[in-house]
Amino acid sequence: MSVTRDAVLQALADLKLPSGDDLISLDLVRALQVQDGAVRFVIEAETPEAARAMEPMRKAAEQLMLKLPGVTSASVVMTAHGPKPKPAGEAPSLKIGRHPTPQAGPQNPSGVDRILAIASGKGGVGKSTVASNLAVALARAGRRVGLLDGDIYGPSQPRMMGVTKRAASPDGKIIEPVTAHGVTMMSIGLMMDPDQAVVWRGPMLMGALQQLMGQVAWGRLDVLIVDLPPGTGDIQLTLCQRSHVTGAIVVSTPQDVALLDARKALNMFEVLKTPVLGLIENMSTYVCPNCGHEAHLFGHGGVAAEADKQGLPFLGAIPLDLEVRLAGDAGTPVAAGDGPVAQAYAQLAQRLVAGGMA
Repeated sequence: MSVTRDAVLQALADLKLPSGDDLISLDLVRALQVQDGAVRFVIEAETPEAARAMEPMRKAAEQLMLKLPGVTSASVVMTAHGPKPKPAGEAPSLKIGRHPTPQAGPQNPSGVDRILAIASGKGGVGKSTVASNLAVALARAGRRVGLLDGDIYGPSQPRMMGVTKRAASPDGKIIEPVTAHGVTMMSIGLMMDPDQAVVWRGPMLMGALQQLMGQVAWGRLDVLIVDLPPGTGDIQLTLCQRSHVTGAIVVSTPQDVALLDARKALNMFEVLKTPVLGLIENMSTYVCPNCGHEAHLFGHGGVAAEADKQGLPFLGAIPLDLEVRLAGDAGTPVAAGDGPVAQAYAQLAQRLVAGGMA
C-alpha cells in the first residue's frame, strides 16, 4: 500500500511541538513530495535560531515518516528563509492565504450555534446586499449575529457595512473582528489594501476561508451568515465540507438567465448534502417614487415558481429600490432603517427565527 499526501499531512499534524502547536497549523512545511514510497519536505523556520532549536523536531518528523505504512524512505530538511526577527514592541504579523490544514472532520467556530450560507449561481443578483441586510435585520430581531465575507476575490461587505477599521491580530494568531450595526463581521477586505487584487490559486482561497472561520474570535453567536462568492467553486466546497452548515439560502432575480444558474447552485448543495432552507427573489418589483406605478424590470414570480418546482420554501421577495443602492454605498444597510425594503428584510428575519433557522 502506497502512502498518500493526506496521510503524511495528518501524521505531521499529530506531531506536537513543545508549545502544543504542530508543523501544519504553523504552516512550516514546504515542498512536500510523496512519490513511490519516498517522502521529502522542508521545515521552514522563521530564523536561524529557531531552526537550530527545532532540530529535534526535524529528526522526530523524519522518524515518524519512516514508521508510516508504505514509506520506504524519508528526507526532512530544515531551513530558515522566513522574515527577520521583529523589533521589540512590534506586533506580530498574521499571514492570510496559506494552504488549508488538516482537521478532524467538519467543525464550527467556537461559540457559533448556526451557519447560514447565502449563495447565488451567478453574480449581479444582489447576494451580498441580501447577506448584509439579513444580518442587520436578524440583529434587530434580537439575535447575536456574525457576518463573514466569503467572497475573497471581491470582498464588498466592508463598504456595505460602513467599516473602515482594519482588523487586528495582537498575537499573530487570533483575529479580532469588528462590529457594525449590531453585527460582528470579518472580511479579507479589512486586512488588505482595498485597491490590491487577490491573485491566488484555489488552495490559498481554501486556506484563507479556513482561517477566517477558525482564527477569528467570533464570540458567542446565534448565527453566522457567510456571504459566498457567486458560482460553485472552492469556497463553497470548503465551507460545506469543513463546517456544519445549518443551511443555504439561494438568491436570484426572477429572470430566466439568473434562474438557470440558481438551479446549478441548488444542485451543488444537493451534491454536498447541505440543506437548502429556501429561495429569495431579489429585485422583484420596482415602484416609481413619483407616480407609484409598479413595474417588473426583471420579470416577476420566477423564483417563487422555481421554489415550488423544487419543493423548497419561498422565503420572500425583496423589491428593487434606489434606497438599497444608496444605503449600501453609504455603509448603512437599508434594513437598519424603516420603509418597505426594511420591512421586507424584517419579515424574512422573523420567518427564519420562527423556523429555528437563525
